[in-house]
Amino acid sequence: MYNFFFNFQEPPFNLTPDPRFVYLSPGHQETLEHMVYGVRERKGFVMIVGDIGAGKTTLTRLFLDQLDEQTHTALIFNTYLNEIELLRAINREFGLPAKGTSREDLVQILNQFLIQVQKQGGNAIIILDEAQNLSVAVLEQIRMLSNLETDAKKLLQIILVGQPELARTMARPDLAQLNQRITVRCHLPPLDLEDTIRYIHHRLSVAGPQNQARFHPRTYRLVHKYTEGVPRRINALCDRALLVAFGQNSHTVTTAYIRRSWTELSGDPTVRTEHGFWNRLVFYYLVPAAMILAVIAAVGYLAYNRWEVVWR
Repeated sequence: MYNFFFNFQEPPFNLTPDPRFVYLSPGHQETLEHMVYGVRERKGFVMIVGDIGAGKTTLTRLFLDQLDEQTHTALIFNTYLNEIELLRAINREFGLPAKGTSREDLVQILNQFLIQVQKQGGNAIIILDEAQNLSVAVLEQIRMLSNLETDAKKLLQIILVGQPELARTMARPDLAQLNQRITVRCHLPPLDLEDTIRYIHHRLSVAGPQNQARFHPRTYRLVHKYTEGVPRRINALCDRALLVAFGQNSHTVTTAYIRRSWTELSGDPTVRTEHGFWNRLVFYYLVPAAMILAVIAAVGYLAYNRWEVVWR
């Protein structure tokens, strides 16, 4: 809606994961390096954990873009699966027969494929996104798949990507064997203030190198405060703020636009006005205190005058 007004070639703050818009903060860069290292060194299991909206899925797509043609991948998004459904989904992603009803048949088909890939000097990776939704039984099935190996190396690399609940699930005593096999772990942190500023600038420049959108310097700290440095929240807030600025025929996003946008997104009316906190402080505390002091002063004044009259 506002692309022409700001001279954008495309919306800068889309919520869909797009590797072209990826800003690699130090935390994101480290996580990506862990993923690459785990696969290249055939470590077997890699686990990536991050809060909702931290950029895990986007980073996964960027990782996939860096793989060569000899690397075969099975990317699983739907993790509400039982053991048989998971095996079918994995085989389907690898382009293998997936209609078998027997677990043994499905594993055998997968194993033959992995051996052939290994003979050709290739690699095979399973990436399970939203892995915090996997049941204990399915996680145990995944552990069994990691047993597919030769005497020299693992045939299958498995990357688990999920929210912090995944780490808590892995700590369960009945998953100790799987947890011990995870040799590469990384937590994807939110952006700090400086990276939030760079993130906003980066997405604006990708969307339109000659764009006319400007964020007032005071807005960045406010964006970071409201979003806590989570990229998905930053996208939602900045997109709404640009829409508000467009409606006001302004190329500059101000703190007032940020507050208004956050109110509309969060439903919190306490941030609607720039001085809302001070207005509430004055109304609920300072005004009553001033009235009490006025009453005390009036009573004191009358008492003093009465005392003075008596002594006269």
